[in-house]
Amino acid sequence: MTGAPSHDVRLEWPDGRTRSMDIREDETVLEGADRVDVALPFGCRTGACGTCTGRLLEVDESDPADAGRDSGAGAVEAAFAYRRRPRALKDRHRDDGYVLLCIASPRVDCRIAVGSSVHAELVENPWK
Repeated sequence: MTGAPSHDVRLEWPDGRTRSMDIREDETVLEGADRVDVALPFGCRTGACGTCTGRLLEVDESDPADAGRDSGAGAVEAAFAYRRRPRALKDRHRDDGYVLLCIASPRVDCRIAVGSSVHAELVENPWK
């Protein structure tokens, strides 16, 4: 175990399931979920494919430094540190609060919508 600070991250699926877990600042949300046996979709683990995309729902504003934080890109940038540039997300996706869980490490307590349907929100299926 490391001495890295951790944050309460609550994952929420469209079917109503939820799971809260402590995720250390030195691990990504995907790594932390894997550590506690929570399965999340992923593909590349490098921020290139977008399969692991989640949507930030809320940042815990109990910390006065977080009070009044907007949603969207500002909230995502404050809530997570990326290991590398999130290539699979366009600026408009980051502005809408989407985050790549395979390369994002939490910096605050937060709630995240997860599951394959979140990824589907980013890309319209041309075959349907």
